[in-house]
Amino acid sequence: MIRKLKIKFVALAMTALFALLAVIVVGMNLINYHSVVQEADAVLSVLSQNKGAFPDFGSGPNNHLPPNMSPETPYESRYFSVFLNESGEVVLTDTSKIASVDSEAAAAYARTIVEKQSVQGFLDEYRYIFRSEPNGFRITFLDCGRSLASFRKFLVASTGMALMGYVVVFFVIFFFAGRIIRPIAESYDKQKRFITDAGHEIKTPLTIISANVDILEMELGENESLADIRQQTERLRSLTDDLVMLTRMEEPGNTMQKIDFPLSEVVAEAAHPFRTLAIQQGKEFVCHIQPMLSLNGNDKAIQQLVAILLDNALKYSPYGGTIALNLIKQNKVVHLSVFNTAATEIKRESLGRVFDRFYRTDASRSSETGGHGIGLSIAKAIVTAHGGKIQAGTQDGRSFQITVVLPV
Repeated sequence: MIRKLKIKFVALAMTALFALLAVIVVGMNLINYHSVVQEADAVLSVLSQNKGAFPDFGSGPNNHLPPNMSPETPYESRYFSVFLNESGEVVLTDTSKIASVDSEAAAAYARTIVEKQSVQGFLDEYRYIFRSEPNGFRITFLDCGRSLASFRKFLVASTGMALMGYVVVFFVIFFFAGRIIRPIAESYDKQKRFITDAGHEIKTPLTIISANVDILEMELGENESLADIRQQTERLRSLTDDLVMLTRMEEPGNTMQKIDFPLSEVVAEAAHPFRTLAIQQGKEFVCHIQPMLSLNGNDKAIQQLVAILLDNALKYSPYGGTIALNLIKQNKVVHLSVFNTAATEIKRESLGRVFDRFYRTDASRSSETGGHGIGLSIAKAIVTAHGGKIQAGTQDGRSFQITVVLPV
């Protein structure tokens, strides 16, 4: 359990860190990319409004430099434009401001844009804009190679730094995780030792009490008080045995002896006594067991698992209710499910706690149903020891079903 707790702690911390770094890296690069696009569109806007060329910003009262644009921009920018008539035929190309693109390449780029029917976007390293003009339309291209190269370098650098930081933090958290959860581990170990030691210490006085009750019954005869003492003594003995067994099953070094056994026969044998109990309590018992199923595990533990689930179903089903047991094999796993109609409404938020020790979905009925509230905890420990999974569910709040999945 402590090892699982350490793994969960590290996994949770690293998941949170990954989410944080992902938000930071993605956010920074989105802002960077938006800046590249915004600057390119600002230049293209000027070019498209002036027939694919920069105006003379130095002459005339209306030729002012656009906001956030450097005076060197007209000299640093590499661009070209293509004018097409209304039929989509190339009429004129202007590649005087770029050396890497000739007229044929410019015309090919323009035809690609026309086929895509796109007004604005990227084509290779070029940002383009489509603008209608008298007697046709013009597509202006701006070389964004250097800006995109800088963006890619920043993307790689930021991602690399984030990954390096993630790896470093992982080792730091993994190293200190043991120290962080050490108090919890010590508390858990003390709790287990206390339960085991107390269980052994309690057995002796319980045996003495039972012996004294026998003597008193021989001298005074049977009476209600002595019967109550015997009943509560047996209940306390059963609770002690269950707690000690559960503690031992949850120990990391505990290995359950496993053999291949006929699962169908074991489940049927364990379920048989509950059919009679269901009839006596006025309840319907439905049992469907797929024959000839086998399992590698502990047959006694599986019998106890079935008994716990059926006992729980009988306790919490009303008079005239239904209990159903199903055992089937699907692919490489065995599904064991126990269903019962519920006497009281079951809240979905309580389903995650039904396997906790001493937890009851309806605490008011504890005196009526008996038991100690740790049966399903033992069931979960048995399933976990067999490498399986167990979960509880309800369809409408008026039924309860426990499903066990065991690998074959």
